[in-house]
Amino acid sequence: MPEGPEIETEKLHEAIHEEIEKEGGTFLKQIALTTALLAALAAIAALRAGDTVNEALVLKTEATRLQAQASDQWAYYQAKGIKAAVAHASEAPYKAARQEPPAELERAAAQYASEQAAIKAEAGKFERERDDKAKEADALLETHHGFASAVALFQVAIALGAVAALTRQRLVWIGSMLLGIAGTVLFVMSLLKG
Repeated sequence: MPEGPEIETEKLHEAIHEEIEKEGGTFLKQIALTTALLAALAAIAALRAGDTVNEALVLKTEATRLQAQASDQWAYYQAKGIKAAVAHASEAPYKAARQEPPAELERAAAQYASEQAAIKAEAGKFERERDDKAKEADALLETHHGFASAVALFQVAIALGAVAALTRQRLVWIGSMLLGIAGTVLFVMSLLKG
């Protein structure tokens, strides 16, 4: 007496897998793989965006410090100019009385003028350094914007990938891939710029 009907489970298992494949199993795997790749690229781009903006902020801070030093030097320059003007003005009463002003007044005025030249050079050096730091920071901020835009494209591509997986619409997945490619191009361009 037979114990029960025999069902070939191996054929049933194969049939189930075929149905899964028909329902989009391979397609879902493709979406999952591309979305994971886009997520990895987005993470790297986000790190690079953070690095570049931090470097830019450090450079902007350094440029601000250099500007303060240049301003201090210019204030010192003006102070020396005022002292030179006072020394020259102190000669006026002597000249009005048709007397020879003390030599120390002329030496002091000459010394202040000489010191002004050195101070001016120092202020100019600080301003050139400030300008270099500011230009470097601006270039880094431009690179940062490239990385940040790439991250945004990757995030939208990932979201579209999720929509494609839920709806099993290949056209949505293709849109996701196109945005991912655009993000990748922008990411690589930013890497080459930086």
